[in-house]
Amino acid sequence: MGVTKTEHFTEEQNELAILAKALGHPARVAIMEYLLKVEACICGDIVNELPLAQPTVSQHLKELKNAGLIKGNIEGNAICYCINENTIAKFKAYFEAISLKLDKKKSTCC
Repeated sequence: MGVTKTEHFTEEQNELAILAKALGHPARVAIMEYLLKVEACICGDIVNELPLAQPTVSQHLKELKNAGLIKGNIEGNAICYCINENTIAKFKAYFEAISLKLDKKKSTCC
């Protein structure tokens, strides 16, 4: 397998790519939507909402947490997950900047 060229891109570009990749699976999008709906929950609650096995849900949660999209706090034997608002703010700012540039451009390209 080849070497990645991430060092040729800015830190912001690499961070946004990690976030986009983490959201690149429908199960992870569903988990994010569920966390938004309930504001916080434990892994078992998520398993009950999705048509996936517990180990699969745990792997998706791990990917979202590694990307910084969610946070988890240990509560007894369970982990309570919630949306990481700081990371979402970065993502939001990125898309707002794109939207502003497109509004200014008002191009008929393509």
